Amino acid sequence: MYKQTKAKVGLFGIGLQAYWDQFEGLRERLSGYIDVVARSMELFDAEIVNMGLVDTPEKAFEAGAIFKREDVDIIFLYVSTYALSATVLPAVRKANVPVIVLNLSPQASIDYKSFNKLHDRTAMTGEWLAHCSSCSVPEIANVFNRSNISFFQVTGILNDDPHVWKEVKEWVDAARVARIMYHNRLGIMGNYYGGMLDIYTDLTLQCATFGGHMEVIEVDELSHLRESVTGEEIEDKLVEISKEFDVQHDCLHEDLYRAAQTAVALDKLVNKYQLGSLAYYHKGSGNPANENTITSVILGNSILTGKNIPVAGEYEIKNVQAMKIMDSFGAGGSFTEYYAMDFNDDVVLMGHDGPCHPRIAEGRIKVKPLQVYHGKVGNGLSVEMSITHGAVTLLSVVETGNGTLKFLVAEGESVPGEILEIGNTNSRYKFSLGARNFVEAWNQEGPAHHCAIGSGHVASKIKKLGKILKIATVQVC
Repeated sequence: MYKQTKAKVGLFGIGLQAYWDQFEGLRERLSGYIDVVARSMELFDAEIVNMGLVDTPEKAFEAGAIFKREDVDIIFLYVSTYALSATVLPAVRKANVPVIVLNLSPQASIDYKSFNKLHDRTAMTGEWLAHCSSCSVPEIANVFNRSNISFFQVTGILNDDPHVWKEVKEWVDAARVARIMYHNRLGIMGNYYGGMLDIYTDLTLQCATFGGHMEVIEVDELSHLRESVTGEEIEDKLVEISKEFDVQHDCLHEDLYRAAQTAVALDKLVNKYQLGSLAYYHKGSGNPANENTITSVILGNSILTGKNIPVAGEYEIKNVQAMKIMDSFGAGGSFTEYYAMDFNDDVVLMGHDGPCHPRIAEGRIKVKPLQVYHGKVGNGLSVEMSITHGAVTLLSVVETGNGTLKFLVAEGESVPGEILEIGNTNSRYKFSLGARNFVEAWNQEGPAHHCAIGSGHVASKIKKLGKILKIATVQVC
């Protein structure tokens, strides 16, 4: 399995070679600015391919070849002073990745009094050029637009500007998630829940948009793996379950043993195919072995989800993509849908049966026995939790009617209060639009009835990921 999870970031600055003999120390000063950018980026846990100061077309071609060879995910262009666009285009054209133009002044303002006391106009011009980062940005933008190169801007101050480094970090994070998605191995096991037309998706479109590989798996294989599980492995898994969950007193040992056996088999399945995510559903009737398997997967799938291998029920491929994105941003990403609306408290209740995300739970997750899996075959153990109280983000990967995907995003709050204690994940959410307006705005965008919910407000990162992947993003609140 591809293990590289750091973003590979290309970095270069630009200058004009003709200046170096004219203005003493200018080249070294501008190179120092690029070093500041590189050191700051290294704090974001990225692999930096730093080409330094590019000041001739020849160096630009060399930088372009290296960026392509190193397979960079994104390129940061630091505009240190005026430079020719001929030193930019060759450096970015071959890599065919988004370019972030850093228009960063070394200081908030030129010290005009000190500047005008220099008297030596050559020295004055050199000092001005050291602050002239914005000069060639329009020229670069013009060339990028005419060359169909995606570019975005960060404008501000090189030092002590929190806005700048927040934006840069989010671009690096988005590039890292794009890389994870590109190399992700998604298992699809079983079949669609019949009749849910909204969740059917074009698998080729998913791969064309996100990259990755889809491994088609039969439920029979998981049932077969269960047969190879040893008693020792089951006992070890039971210990893990007791540590991870708050197992309720009415859970039968027989059901816990069955869930632990299936959880071990799921681990074996994930290791065999090196899966980074999984979508599954199987009706399970008519084959006792498969019914036994499919009705005992919830605990094991929840454990996998907590280990950065998100699992979505009902064969919801679009939504497990959303869950993987949220998880890769460090926000969790739990499977959810509307449960009900509370107009008295102006909240939307949302949740789902099946696997939960243990890393974003409010308190310990309860394991409860269910006498029936509503709308599905069989019975067994289930999990009940709420998303940790505080900021949350909802993400839906939406398949449009014109053969494309889009991101649908909303930010809100997980709030305390009464939930439905039915052995499912469910929470109470408040939105700035209010419950009524939120559901209408969200529904108007045509999402499937599932979405992924994660902790924190990460809409700005998702928007940047959308720009990298060339996916439209709609944020309703």
